[in-house]
Amino acid sequence: MSSSTGSPIALPAPVVLVIEDEPAIRSIIRAAVESEGSIVYEAATARTALELARSCKPSLIVLDLGLPDADGALVCAQIREWSATPIVVLSARHDEAEKVRLLDAGADDYLTKPFSTIELQARLRAQLRRAAMGPVRGGDVPYAFDGLHIDLATRVVMRDGQPVHLTPTEWELLRTLVTAAGRTLTHQQLFDAVWSRSHGDAQQYLRVYVANLRRKVERDPIRPALIVTEPGVGYRMSLPTADSP
Repeated sequence: MSSSTGSPIALPAPVVLVIEDEPAIRSIIRAAVESEGSIVYEAATARTALELARSCKPSLIVLDLGLPDADGALVCAQIREWSATPIVVLSARHDEAEKVRLLDAGADDYLTKPFSTIELQARLRAQLRRAAMGPVRGGDVPYAFDGLHIDLATRVVMRDGQPVHLTPTEWELLRTLVTAAGRTLTHQQLFDAVWSRSHGDAQQYLRVYVANLRRKVERDPIRPALIVTEPGVGYRMSLPTADSP
């Protein structure tokens, strides 16, 4: 890319978060990543990893499964709730079912130990190229419009500067709608995502909770502009252009 004067524009270096509890392996990954021109942050525990994932906004995450305080799959799933950042998993486990479990949890790629530095670098480059995908609204980029502020990373919702208190179920419903903004989600899709059960009246559950949620986030709950009903099908989150900073 170049400027109007023909001089190249320096793009910011990618930020890579390396989550690995073994210092020797962490050092190898750091050297491989830094040699590619990226900035590296390190975490040895799941707790530190989640804090850094929110604060440093990485371009890519390298995640080891064998963390001392939590399963790496859980860390992967938690990050994927609010961020589209590519996640490359490292593990000594070679089981095919394990790979499927990680990919289902939101990982973008899976590399088994021991691995070659060249292969690791190639896979990370591929994921960074894919990182041009649009961000998750409300997560990678907090959503703000008409006095409503939604930040999925910090689980903060505000209306006109005042905190909006949501129940766990209301929060999960809002999160599901925001991350799929613009798409119509069927009653069953929402029911499965929020309640994680195979039985129950999906439409009735949603009717009650959507009404409660609208009272808290809509400017006019009687004429909702954000959580739109698709008659007979489900609901769609309509996020207008966000406020300018």
